[in-house]
Amino acid sequence: MRNPAPDDGAAPGTPEPPPSRRMPGRSRPTRSAGPTQGPRIPTYLIPAGAGLIVVVAVAVGLYLLSGGDDKADPAPPPSPTATASTPTSTYTPPPNAVLVGSGVAVVPAAGWSLLEKETQGREFVSYAASGDARAFFWVRQKQNVTAKAYVLGIVEGETQNEIAQLGNVRNLTCPKDVLEECVAISYTSTTKDKTGLQVKVQGYVEAYRRKDQVVTALDFRTRIDFAPQAEADAATMKQSVLDSL
Repeated sequence: MRNPAPDDGAAPGTPEPPPSRRMPGRSRPTRSAGPTQGPRIPTYLIPAGAGLIVVVAVAVGLYLLSGGDDKADPAPPPSPTATASTPTSTYTPPPNAVLVGSGVAVVPAAGWSLLEKETQGREFVSYAASGDARAFFWVRQKQNVTAKAYVLGIVEGETQNEIAQLGNVRNLTCPKDVLEECVAISYTSTTKDKTGLQVKVQGYVEAYRRKDQVVTALDFRTRIDFAPQAEADAATMKQSVLDSL
């Protein structure tokens, strides 16, 4: 069985190189004053003009006495500009949850061990009695990439130099409103263990992109002869991740 190699560890926004492989079994104008002298007003307009001035003066006086239009609504404040940020979550991880990053955590299934040397994300391994790895469940994250591009890059790294049959990338129903892209791909593959014997494996990669552009990927791989138990364990770990998104 090939040992897992660390992820690329690239900073957010950088291109994604093929991920490491794992193998079980291995953003008022001032009005001008105008002319100082206007045209002369005809005398026949003066009485009417004077009357108009009186009416206007009375109206202004009444307005001032009444206090003006007290019922006028003030202008609404401008709407704030929306910015993408880490969503606020009410999720409280249980005591045995392992933090991945950006509020995401995973609860390991019974019998799965944290691979301490993996520094990119969190990887859990199930070991056989012989001490050989037979399945793994790896949760890692990237920013500013599409979920589709992320899963394709990961599965390419997992099956490199193997005889693999890849399924099509399929869209998943996003389980939360905070998510905007959710995809998955499954595969089967034939590889070799540390003794050179052929081993059949199967796995899947799923990716969930939040509105803050953090993409969380779930990378699961198992020997086919351990698949029923490994898949059941992976389902519980996957749900713990989705609960924390």
